Amino acid sequence: MNVRIETTYKTKKGTETTFSSVEMPAEKALLIAEDLEKTGRIKNLTFIDSNESTWTAKELKKYLQGIQTEPHHVTAYFDGGFDLETKKSGLGCVIYYEQNGKRYRLRRNALVSYLDTNNEAEYAALHLVLKELEKLGVHHLPVKFVGDSLVVINQLSGEWPVYEEELNKWADRIDDKLEQLGITPEYELVPRKNNQEADQLASQALREIEITGTIELDGENNVD
Repeated sequence: MNVRIETTYKTKKGTETTFSSVEMPAEKALLIAEDLEKTGRIKNLTFIDSNESTWTAKELKKYLQGIQTEPHHVTAYFDGGFDLETKKSGLGCVIYYEQNGKRYRLRRNALVSYLDTNNEAEYAALHLVLKELEKLGVHHLPVKFVGDSLVVINQLSGEWPVYEEELNKWADRIDDKLEQLGITPEYELVPRKNNQEADQLASQALREIEITGTIELDGENNVD
């Protein structure tokens, strides 16, 4: 969860002003807040999350302790491919997350035959991610969704309008599921070369190679 710090600073002579920081991870905000409080000139220190909810330091620490046993710090990659000849679609998703102080990677793909375009396949791949997040128990957290589809990323982030009826239905499905899970999405567009894992899973699905599984990662395999 990202938060910003809001506080009042008072000089030795009694002049006061209010400061508000940029948003940052809650863990980092707590460290900075503790350092600020050591000056003895800070009062009314609070933390504001992306939903404009206010937290005290005690509440934020309790929240962070609580989520350690649940999946958090989630980054999800997705990709979809459509075979015009067979009319089948391959969906791929890779989810990185932390739980109980360890880092994990979940991989999943699927072969489906109810889609008509590559853009629908991209949306369906993201929907597959959301279903996997639901199974993991991810809820009421920020999640970064990474893909190489200009259409999906720009439409869901509000940069582009959605004119096609079928894509509009998919966008609604995505938004409804995000609201249901309480997930705050962050969308990131990357080149295809930076989405190779999800792309490979989608391609394997089209070749009817099923991939599903979760592994624990060591420090060298972690992603930002």
